[in-house]
Amino acid sequence: MKILVLRFSSIGDIVLTSPVLRCLKQQVKGAEVHVATKRAFADLVAHSPYVDKVHALDEDIGALARSLKAEGFDHIVDLHHNLRTARIKRTVGAPATSFAKLNIEKWLLVNLRMDRLPRIHIVDRYMGTVKHLGVTNDNKGLELFIPKDREVDLNTLPETHRSGYVALAIGAAHATKRLPPFQLIELAKRTEGPIVLIGGPDDRAVARSIADAVGARMFDTTGKYDLLGSASLIRQARSVIAHDSGAMHVACAFNRPVVSVWGNTVPAFGMGPYQPQHPERAMIAEVTGLDCRPCSKIGHDKCPKGHFNCMEKQDVGRIASLVNISH
Repeated sequence: MKILVLRFSSIGDIVLTSPVLRCLKQQVKGAEVHVATKRAFADLVAHSPYVDKVHALDEDIGALARSLKAEGFDHIVDLHHNLRTARIKRTVGAPATSFAKLNIEKWLLVNLRMDRLPRIHIVDRYMGTVKHLGVTNDNKGLELFIPKDREVDLNTLPETHRSGYVALAIGAAHATKRLPPFQLIELAKRTEGPIVLIGGPDDRAVARSIADAVGARMFDTTGKYDLLGSASLIRQARSVIAHDSGAMHVACAFNRPVVSVWGNTVPAFGMGPYQPQHPERAMIAEVTGLDCRPCSKIGHDKCPKGHFNCMEKQDVGRIASLVNISH
């Protein structure tokens, strides 16, 4: 059976599809598994032994749809479920199943504080799209494959960091998902031992302020590595601190102890740290009891209320203690 899996973005969402890819390949006899995703994220699936071919989306969705139609798929598994994937499904014309996004339930929680969300992780909702093919969740968790030539050699790090470090991933797609700089600085000061800062080019200014405040035990890698390079640093960390972001899911893919820090979003959306075989390694830090939270299912450029209590009131001492104990 030739199967197309659709998930265009983003980092965390794609890593969360890895159990579906693995289980399809291992449980469907003769399965040929293809994945369509944005070119920027192709590395997240390109090296998986469970993926036979990756189709990269650039700007032209029509061109991608036509090339996919020529492949002659038997089935489409739509794990993105938006207008672009709808166009692809129409063009390809193969039988398809799509995962339930629960947008109404999320809207009710965000806008009316009515919690109708099932306590089902998105991985299991993804798995529901392939249940009719006889596929079940093997509960082996997430995976991300990095070729040896894409791994970061720890000997290229400062000597003080080669024997172990905490990875502090400071990025997130939206400002209300990120700890403010003063909290990141205090968190770093309270975290024991060497720390590697991980993030993209947009995180450099904040990273510099943290490094300046903490000193030599902080190594700043923001903007220095590509997607798999940063993932390699997370894989080799003793433990990880991350926001509700792709870095959190990457840490889970490598079974690293991870403290995930939640601001305007909530784990009840079903996208919390997923480590079914080692749940004790998946820790959550959040400010409970705020009547304004969650204020969005995604995030904002700034706090709609102006106070940003969901992050400014985070107990960074507790976060640091969880990390210090875990390694």
